[in-house]
Amino acid sequence: MIRPARPADVPAIYQLILDLAEYERSRPEVTGTSEDLHRSLFGPDPAVFAHVAEHEGQVAGFALWFLNYSTWLCQHGIYLEDLYVAPELRGQGLGRALLAELAALCVERGYDRLQWWVLDWNEPARAFYARLGARPMDEWTVQRLTGEPLRALAASARRSQADPRS
Repeated sequence: MIRPARPADVPAIYQLILDLAEYERSRPEVTGTSEDLHRSLFGPDPAVFAHVAEHEGQVAGFALWFLNYSTWLCQHGIYLEDLYVAPELRGQGLGRALLAELAALCVERGYDRLQWWVLDWNEPARAFYARLGARPMDEWTVQRLTGEPLRALAASARRSQADPRS
């Protein structure tokens, strides 16, 4: 039922990503393509991984993840970027099985942390995670640089390397 993603799964995973973005009211923000996803998952040095949940031979859900690192623990962990199960198949244990597989990977590899974000308005997901024993990290806020502020900061690094006085 749960297995690592294969190249042939990419179109189904990508469609689920689109469905997730629609659910999260963020569909216009999806700019990557199925080909980009394929390259990320199965290119020469992948840094992102996926597991899928199968139902009756079809991809019904996915967990897309990558390694992170805790300086306090001095070890890797797994960061779950996305977990999504087709709405019509929720409540059958597929989401839990995907998370259990990632938890098993953590334990097998000696990682002490599996973490992810959840939208504050997504009460069904928050309740699901709470039932598993997940703890919200309310004292932390997410920070993000994108677009022009990201480019401006990057340009300042190049200027300071060229002229150490700047």
